[in-house]
Amino acid sequence: MNNLSRGRSHTSDRSAGSSLPLDVRDLHSSLSSPVSMSMNFLNEVAQDYPDAVSFAAGRPFEGYFDLDDVHRYLDIYRTYLSERFDGDEAKVRRTVMQYGRTKGVIHELIAAHLAVDEGITVDPESVVVTVGCQEALYLTLRALRATPEDVLLAVTPCYVGVHGAAQLVDMELLPVRDSPAGVDLDDLAAVVRGARESGLRPRALYLVPDFANPTGVRMSREDRLRTLRAASELGLLVLEDNPYGLLGDPEGPPTMKALDTEQRVVYLGSFAKTGLAGARVGYAVADQPLTGPGGGSGLLADELAKIKSMTTVNTSPIAQAVIAGKLLEHGHSLRAANVRERETYLENLRLMLAGLAARFGDGQVPGVSWNTPSGGFFLLLTVPFATSDELLELSGGKHRVLWTPLHHFCTGSEPRSVMRLSFSHLLPAEIEEGLDRLARFVREQAAVSGP
Repeated sequence: MNNLSRGRSHTSDRSAGSSLPLDVRDLHSSLSSPVSMSMNFLNEVAQDYPDAVSFAAGRPFEGYFDLDDVHRYLDIYRTYLSERFDGDEAKVRRTVMQYGRTKGVIHELIAAHLAVDEGITVDPESVVVTVGCQEALYLTLRALRATPEDVLLAVTPCYVGVHGAAQLVDMELLPVRDSPAGVDLDDLAAVVRGARESGLRPRALYLVPDFANPTGVRMSREDRLRTLRAASELGLLVLEDNPYGLLGDPEGPPTMKALDTEQRVVYLGSFAKTGLAGARVGYAVADQPLTGPGGGSGLLADELAKIKSMTTVNTSPIAQAVIAGKLLEHGHSLRAANVRERETYLENLRLMLAGLAARFGDGQVPGVSWNTPSGGFFLLLTVPFATSDELLELSGGKHRVLWTPLHHFCTGSEPRSVMRLSFSHLLPAEIEEGLDRLARFVREQAAVSGP
């Protein structure tokens, strides 16, 4: 049985004829898509094998979590507001505890953070604070998808959430080949050309230039500039998703938004990895000017806010306050706030690469290889057998080690001979034990699959 279709049984006290059944075929098509079930399946697998070492979850390291930080950040932001509002405590309470502005209440602090950490200068009014970066992505695609002919392009493999968001807004996603440079620009041009010849309208290219999920690839400055030039020539927006960039080398390449001279990049930001995952705060920088009847019609951000007002209404001001306090405590710099986290992730990456070399290097297991990211949360392991969901469950049950089959990040559901390994949330001893278990699993499956 394909375990993507499994579900927890629910017992009802009502008699068999007392409820109105709904045919799943009458629900939105995205609900029966493998993409919509991927996240639930992977979460369930982790719950089913609690004693397994998990290389599957792309989560922040929990060793530095401290609930006292939350209270301190709230106090810092409260003091900031009190000074800003000349001691008007009623206004302070209203800002934090009442329904808030649809675009968010910490937009100015986010703009300051972008200037300090990324060299990005934006009008705070172009910032829309969202419920995680996933909402920022959804709002942007919802705005861009005006007709059935509008399509999104994405380097594949890519983050499963972009597949899901596109399906929710009924926007076809066209895959573009990846490359060591991040994106195959010749294939991008060919896909755009083919789409237009078919009557489609390519709107944007989705990219994670910094330590992409799942590949771990980081694009160079030159490749970012080449991609921006290609997007300009092809008439595309670029949706730059950047959850991991601040966790790499501070001397690394600038964001594509910082290099953007045409307001071609919609910047999708997240505080899940650098602020606090549980706050669920993200944002979109959508400074693209709009035209329309009678002249200028504001910014794309204003249109995203309209959609947000009819979905989540606003992002929790309390959650925003926690992020604001962390920004204020560190002079608006999350790069400065995450020095120990960055060192932890880089050390975990070093342990992973050394551990893989010790267990698989020099052809110890034919057909096994891996890439070598310079940061982020993930790397890819190529194996001499197809990685499926059923095989993942065997790995979790028999060998007590979990990983993510690559097909969850692709447009098709057929198994591929590649798995994503995440190392961000693990302790060094867990990495070593997990790699031992993984090596036993890989050797067993390599022997079963044969030459």
